[in-house]
Amino acid sequence: MMTSFRERRSYWASIFHRVSGLLLVLFLPFHFLVLGLSIEGAERLDRFLRLADMPLVKLAEAGLVVLLTVHMVLGLRLLVLELLPWPNLTEIKTQWINLGIGASLVTGLIFLIGAL
Repeated sequence: MMTSFRERRSYWASIFHRVSGLLLVLFLPFHFLVLGLSIEGAERLDRFLRLADMPLVKLAEAGLVVLLTVHMVLGLRLLVLELLPWPNLTEIKTQWINLGIGASLVTGLIFLIGAL
């Protein structure tokens, strides 16, 4: 019996890679806004940095770190799969997906512990 393509891990890995990329694109304007505040003066930047010390903002930053890690590891997975020859491709795909999810969660947790 054949399974649906939506039941395969590689399908969901590609969805997570694309969604994390889109969410990172949405974050970029805010990043540039903060960089602009530093140009406008230290006082404006300091006010924003006090806001960034709030626990909810720290949690959002940890989410951003997770998104960055997911996007990076799953992007590296694509490069490895496309550029290197692998004898057992199905097993390698699953290992990279597991590595991506695990590394993302561990990185986010480490960031959150250090930020709080």
